[in-house]
Amino acid sequence: MSGGVDSAVAAARAVEAGHEVVGVHLALSRDPQSVRESSRGCCSLEDSADARRVCDKLGIPFYVWDFSDRFKEEVIDDFIDSYAMGETPNPCLRCNEKIKFRALLERGLALGFDAVATGHYATIDENGYLRRSVDPNKDQSYVLGVLTADELAHCYFPVGNTEKPQIREEAARHGFSVAKKPDSYDICFIPDGNTKAFLGKNIGMRPGAIVDEEGRKLQDHDGVYGYTIGQRKGLNIRVPAKDGRPRYVTDIDAATGTVVVGPREHLAVHTIIADRLKKLHPAFDGEFEAEVQVRAHGEVVPCQAAISGDTMTLTLSTPLSGVARGQAAVIYLPDPDGDIVLGSGTICGTVH
Repeated sequence: MSGGVDSAVAAARAVEAGHEVVGVHLALSRDPQSVRESSRGCCSLEDSADARRVCDKLGIPFYVWDFSDRFKEEVIDDFIDSYAMGETPNPCLRCNEKIKFRALLERGLALGFDAVATGHYATIDENGYLRRSVDPNKDQSYVLGVLTADELAHCYFPVGNTEKPQIREEAARHGFSVAKKPDSYDICFIPDGNTKAFLGKNIGMRPGAIVDEEGRKLQDHDGVYGYTIGQRKGLNIRVPAKDGRPRYVTDIDAATGTVVVGPREHLAVHTIIADRLKKLHPAFDGEFEAEVQVRAHGEVVPCQAAISGDTMTLTLSTPLSGVARGQAAVIYLPDPDGDIVLGSGTICGTVH
């Protein structure tokens, strides 16, 4: 229970369905005092107190489980290491994969619990397959696409079949104080939102060069971690492009410390290569047609997928812009009852 409205209603629905429910809040910060209140995160003392009040109102036990060491190692350190390698990771997706499901399930199952219920907006159908939520604006199947089939077999998403406005109304009817609480968006371990400063503090100065696509040096930089594929703002390049058009980051080479910039059209990606595959459906095998999404609430495009061992190659019918190494490529089978998640992989290469 994060302390938000979605997990509160999920707990209430689980109770109403007749399940024996225990509320668990995850302590993910070694020093929760350092997570400022109203940061719109999910790990502050304020959030823990909100979760406890919901459990008190439902009359269910409430516990706080300390996963701060594991969160530091598997989410924060992974985030820092990925940026240092020129990747663009999604820490919330990694937290779902490593902490909110794997770590929580390991402990929960060991203690005799049957499943983990959360407030994520997704559904699991009668065949055990993960599908999109009925609310396209809140759908979180993308950040759940990195789970394993075994983990999904022990998951329960009570709010995935309802749109967000109705969830808030339901919370208000229960008298939950979180009924109007804003959704969390910030990276919880960077509450001030200054990702570049956080990375600079943890990685340090690693000078390199910003070059154009012909290899001409334009200026120096302090570290590739300050740049992401597709970035335009904050480049502060003093040498204008010959055609006068804006420049975007088109490539990052962490080994040489090189950041390449070019025109917007050079961001278009026609082929995606991914590894670290997660299979969630029998159709996620060999060669098949599907759809791919590479960022939360991002554009979805048809593709031809080919899987060989632990590598997946996606040939896109329509180019995607600004695809970066480290992002997740989640594969869907279109379905009128809610697109089915076939599986996922971590992007390790692209072809323009």
